[in-house]
Formats: sequence, structure tokens, C-alpha cells
Amino acid sequence: MLNTLLRDSRALGVLAVPLILTQLAQVALTTTDTVMMGLLGTTELAAGGLAIVIFNQLRTMGVGLVTSVGNQIAAAAARAELQSADHAAGPDGGAERAGESPAHAEVRAVVRAGLAVATLAGIAGAVLMVLLGQVLSLLGQDAAVVGLTRTMLYALAPGLLPCLWFQAIRQFTVGMRRPQALLRITIASVAVNAGLNWVLIHGTFGLPRLGLTGVGIATSTVYLLTFLALYLSAKRDEELAPLLSLNIAKADPVVVKRLVGLGIPIAATYGSEAGFFSLTALMAGSFGPDALAAHTAVNQLVYIVFQVAVGLSHAASLNVSRELALGNHDDARRIKNTALACAAAVMAVVGVLYVTVPRLVLAPFLDSGSDQALTLATHLLVVTAFLQFFDCAQNIGVGLLRGLDDTKSGFRITLIGYWAVGLPASWLLAYALGLDTLGIWLGLLTGLATTAVLLLRRYTRSLDGRKAAVLPATV
Repeated sequence: MLNTLLRDSRALGVLAVPLILTQLAQVALTTTDTVMMGLLGTTELAAGGLAIVIFNQLRTMGVGLVTSVGNQIAAAAARAELQSADHAAGPDGGAERAGESPAHAEVRAVVRAGLAVATLAGIAGAVLMVLLGQVLSLLGQDAAVVGLTRTMLYALAPGLLPCLWFQAIRQFTVGMRRPQALLRITIASVAVNAGLNWVLIHGTFGLPRLGLTGVGIATSTVYLLTFLALYLSAKRDEELAPLLSLNIAKADPVVVKRLVGLGIPIAATYGSEAGFFSLTALMAGSFGPDALAAHTAVNQLVYIVFQVAVGLSHAASLNVSRELALGNHDDARRIKNTALACAAAVMAVVGVLYVTVPRLVLAPFLDSGSDQALTLATHLLVVTAFLQFFDCAQNIGVGLLRGLDDTKSGFRITLIGYWAVGLPASWLLAYALGLDTLGIWLGLLTGLATTAVLLLRRYTRSLDGRKAAVLPATV
């Protein structure tokens, strides 16, 4: 049993570790922008932060639309392996059939369709960003903040398109189980972004001094450069190059429709989760600045550690798609247990740090804050030590269901867990029972735990149903 777990963990880690490190590097990218904006002043930080919130919301929804590309690629690649094995064992003594296999053609069709979806989402999102910039003054925002936010949005809008192109090709490389270039490119982008920010903000090397707008231009430029870097890296890969086509004019409408059908519930799930946490921030703010500061600091810690969940979830999802395409239902079941075991190990280590050295963990966020905020955040970390496992488990559950091409169930269950259980529980514990911010986080814990249990149960039942449907055909 232990040997099986270790073997499965290694197989999961091949995909999960590069994805986790890539996610953490992307957090560093956005953190760099925030630090640079803070150096410009409070008004610039407020305006830039508002612009980035809008951009990130649209980017997250767009990423959700192309996330299923990886699962479709993983399944098609597995079918290609089966077809190759069948040809090798055929009566021709292993002679290859002229041309490529149908599964390889399917991979290329999915890549084209994914890039087409990314293009449509990128254009629509960019237009929406510009329109939102025009109506910000109607939302009761400060006039000085609105003006700076609007120009920042104009600078960020062009970057959404290459950002989503990058995500589509990222899904292709990960689905083909060749994600290694992702980490190198993302780490390099952090350094390039910091350099461009400094040059464009301050107008060095003879360039105009652009201030906050320079941050937006730098971010858009980095998204374009990372897309080109990943594309060129894939074109140099002998296995990936023949399957990578940018000709979206030849995208199959049927495949595009299938990706959109799978992607809309994923995008809605991402948006629902973001909205759930945003509302709890507003609730924390109702208890005063110290409560909001403590909530923000702990929430940022959760967000950083959550990147481990994202990597495990994505890797587990792709492995499920692959194993089902190969007909290995028992292996697909073990993937769930392996992913949860890896999550539990990481979250246990993090939880121990939260409980034993809370002030050290919180120092980067609250070192210069009030003692009351620090004390409250320390109490919240005790809840977070347990909350993070369920947060990780529910994200893995969404990924496992995505591996079954079941994105609608994941969306429905998260609506129940977040909005029907978690949010009412937060309100009841925080306001009715007088637990304030601690009650909010206990409500979050309740909602995430409910979501995790429902998602994992749904995955197990769906997998059992598929296995039962296959068995009669094979008897």
C-alpha cells in the first residue's frame, strides 16, 4: 500500500510540482506590481489596486473558459498512445500507417479551438475593461482615483489577449505532460516585469515618465513576451511542435462549442469563489480597520498556500482524464486519494507553522500594524490551520470532476457550499452569535468543508457509475 502511494505521488508530482511553482511565481508577479504602485503613493495604489481587481476578475473568468483544454488534450494524447500500441501489435509487424493518428489530429483540433476561445474571450474582456473604465465615476469612487484607474485599465486591456493565449498553450503543454518550460518562463517574467515597471514608471533610458500607466503597459508587455516565449519553446519541442497550430481560422466549430460548454461552468465557479471571499472581506470591514487588516493578512496567506491546491488539482484532473481514456478506472480512483494525501501533508506542515510561530508568519503583513490586528490575526490562524485543508480538498474535488468532463456539477455544488452554507454560517456566527471576524472565518471553514465533502462524494459516485457502465460491455 505504501509503495503504491509513493509511486502514485511521484506520478502526480511530475505535473503538480512545476504547476505549483508556476502558480507561486505568478503570485510574485502580481505582488511586484502592488509593491511598485505603493511606492508611487496612496492614491496610485488605490487606483491601481482597483484596476487590477477588475482585470483579475476578467482574467480569471477567461482562464476558466480555456481550462478544460488541458483535460481534452490529456485524454486525446492517451488515446493516441493506445492507437500507437495497437498499430505496433498489428498484423503489419509494427509498420506505421501513413499520416498521423486520429487522436493526434484531435489534439491539434483542440489546440486551435482553445486558441479561438481564448481570442474571443480576450477581445470581449478587453472591450469590457474599457467600458467599465467609462462608468467608474457612477459607482461613487473618488474622482482622482477614477481618472488613474481608467488610464490603468486602458493600459492593461491589450494584455488580456496574450495572457489568455498563454493560458491556452499552457494547457496544451501540461495536457501533453511537458510543463517544464512553464516555470522557467514564469520566473523570468517576474524579473522582466520588475525591470519594465521601474523603467516605465520613472522614465529611465530616455523614455517618458509614465507613473501608474507604466505599470499597466509593463504588465501587458510581459504577458505578450511570456506568450511568445512559451510558443517558441513548444515549437522547439519535437513532440509538441507538430501538434501546435495557431491557425484559429481552421478551428472546428463543434470543438469550440464543446470547450465553451465545458468552460462556462468553470469560469462561473471561479467567479463564484472570488465573490464569496470578496463578500467576507466586506463583512470583516464592518468590524473596523483592525478586523479588516487582520482578515486581509490572513486571507493573503491563504491565497499563497492555495497555489499548492491549484497545482495538485490541475495535475489530478489531467491524470484522471488520461486514466479514463486508457480505461483505468481503479487508477482514477487512487488519484483522488493520492492528491488528498499530498494536500494533507503540505497543509499539516503549514498548520504547524501557523500555530507555533504565528507572529513570524504574520510579520510581513502586520509588523507595523496595531497590536489588536496582530492578536486577532493570530486567532484566525488557528482556524486557518484547519480551513486550508478543506480549501485544498474542495479545489481538488473540482479538478477531479473536470477530469470526468463534469464541470456543471462542480459549479452547482460550489454554489451550495459557498452561498447556501458558508455565507449564512459566516453571518450567523459573526453577527447573531457575536463572534465578529472569528465567526466569519468559522463560517468560511463550514462552507469549504461542506463543498469538499459534496464534491468528493460526487466524484466517487460518478466514477462508480462509469465503471459499472463499462463492465457489462467487457464481460
